[in-house]
Amino acid sequence: MRVFVTGATGGIGSALVKELLHAGHTVLGLTRSDAGADKLQAAGAEPLHGTLADLDLLAKAAAECDAVAHLAFNHNFDDYMGACATDRAAISAMGSSLAAAGGNKALIITSGTMSCDKGRTVTEDDGIDMTNPFGASRGRSEALALGFGDQGVRALVMRLPPVVHGDGNVGFVGLLLRAAGTTKSISYVGGGENRWCTVHYLDAVCAYRLALETGKSGSVFHGVGEEGVVVKDVAEAMGKKLNMPVVSKTLEEAQQVFGMMSAAIMSDNPASSAKTREALQWTPVHKGLIEDLAGDMLAKFS
Repeated sequence: MRVFVTGATGGIGSALVKELLHAGHTVLGLTRSDAGADKLQAAGAEPLHGTLADLDLLAKAAAECDAVAHLAFNHNFDDYMGACATDRAAISAMGSSLAAAGGNKALIITSGTMSCDKGRTVTEDDGIDMTNPFGASRGRSEALALGFGDQGVRALVMRLPPVVHGDGNVGFVGLLLRAAGTTKSISYVGGGENRWCTVHYLDAVCAYRLALETGKSGSVFHGVGEEGVVVKDVAEAMGKKLNMPVVSKTLEEAQQVFGMMSAAIMSDNPASSAKTREALQWTPVHKGLIEDLAGDMLAKFS
């Protein structure tokens, strides 16, 4: 297949480009910079200069490819709703183009398990928590993408965990790291018993590839390697590696330390990938989060 990848020079996107090329596919990768274009060319992909705001460009690129893997997202939490609106506009442009081209072309978009209900193990069959405005915004992106299944597109959703880790990717661990820069300690909230599901980035891109190759239209996949790692265990592993004290914060203290992201730090988000593993014959094989933290995951932060 010829695959158009948005976010092609990001931590996960660049790994997906390599994964697709290694499997014999060709890649057209969206990039905003000359440095990104050079990176894509060096990997063996064709670069395309542009952004998610260039809707005509996105539509044309989608029409010229057999599949689209949409990984780009503007992680600007000061304008999260605006970022989600941009995301939906891009999905609409690419999905409409794939539908017009015909041929059962594939579209896989990226969502997150954090948008689902909290406090229980969520599965691929669970919908987005539409009572939460942040989750609802991603839910609308999922619904928009899956709607193209009725127009002859092989429409797919990949939900990623809050922690995608490995080779510089840290996910929500980055929230703890940024706070540590101020507090000089690794913080968790209360008893730290809440859980984050995780995945190694190389396992994640394998799941994307398999979904593009074999995924059934209308499927929601969970790129989850570990169902739930206890946040206190994460903090303790970080403290040991970085030689920092590990401390519990009250809710009030957490709001001062983490600001608007305190709810994310406290979120309990275990998620299953059992149906994804069965449907795609996908088996995560790389390091779990605690093992990665004990290794070189935090090397550049030491």
